[in-house]
Amino acid sequence: MQRGTFGAERLGAERPKEARARIKITRTKLNGFGDDFDKTKTGFIDFLLLDKQGFPFIVLEAKAEDKNPLFGKEQAREYAQSQHCRFIILSNGNSHYFWDLERGNPQVIYRFPSPESTESYASFTPNREALIDETIADDYIVLSKKPDYKNDPSWLNEKSRLEFVKINKLRFLRPYQVRAIRAIQRAVKEGRDRFLFEMATGTGKTLVSAAVIKLFKQTGNARRILFLVDRLELEKQAQKNFEDYLKGDCISVIYKWKRKLRL
Repeated sequence: MQRGTFGAERLGAERPKEARARIKITRTKLNGFGDDFDKTKTGFIDFLLLDKQGFPFIVLEAKAEDKNPLFGKEQAREYAQSQHCRFIILSNGNSHYFWDLERGNPQVIYRFPSPESTESYASFTPNREALIDETIADDYIVLSKKPDYKNDPSWLNEKSRLEFVKINKLRFLRPYQVRAIRAIQRAVKEGRDRFLFEMATGTGKTLVSAAVIKLFKQTGNARRILFLVDRLELEKQAQKNFEDYLKGDCISVIYKWKRKLRL
């Protein structure tokens, strides 16, 4: 087993020949753990990354290139629990997964997490009650773009209201969209933390996504949110919509253009 302080270079790269896990380990002596702290009842830990204080922080389970990294999932869990580690990295040198034992399943990663980002992640505490209690009405998105719309004379006048909505491009949630957002709140109340919407074309998936983003950001249940598109022509469209829907509440960027931006 390799043991050392938590530091590493990028995992993987754009070209296959460079797609290797390159882990930078600094050897160190661990006082108080003895010489066999890396041994467990079922074997040896491949890599044990330490925090700044020298305590076990992340277990890295390394597999051969022709093996699926997830094959070592349960073995790595035992290793992590034996060292009181919350985080695991599963890798075969080409594919890499980051696993928080307290939150769901392993997630694909393309870069080795920095000590700062992992520590920040560990200290993040979701506010479930705030999410459950958030008021979701048909004007949930409208309030982000124009918080005082109800006081505008053009809104108060029923004759000019439709024109006011059109000019300001206000998007009100439809009843089924409101029910969809509230379904998340009910699921969280029941202790769930994974959600799936299936919506047909033209039913306002991006608008609902914007409402979900606002719900999690505004209640302190997310710091950053990744929205994926399956075609390049959709990225600008989604970006434009999010900037319009969430104006004043969130900053939206296209990641491939702003990779170094810290939000």
